[in-house]
Amino acid sequence: MTLKNDKTMRKELYEAFLALETIEETEKFLDDLCTIKELEAMSQRLRAAKMLLQGKTYNEIVEETEISSATLARVSKCVRYGDGGYKDVIDKQS
Repeated sequence: MTLKNDKTMRKELYEAFLALETIEETEKFLDDLCTIKELEAMSQRLRAAKMLLQGKTYNEIVEETEISSATLARVSKCVRYGDGGYKDVIDKQS
């Protein structure tokens, strides 16, 4: 797969998300698209990002979410130095 095709396919995925209008539509789409483990992992990462932004400690986050320390470190790096995607979504949910 070429980089151009990869970008095109990711854009199509992003556009699919934007086309969803309800939680039920989103749930059906993600249930078809992802495995249970993938959904659990994404849910875990989002919860960890929320907790980091609330000032929770790594220990509190690991205890509540059961996220691995390596994954939590990646989430933390994204929250601190990333493009702001986690914060944008979390702010919109508030």
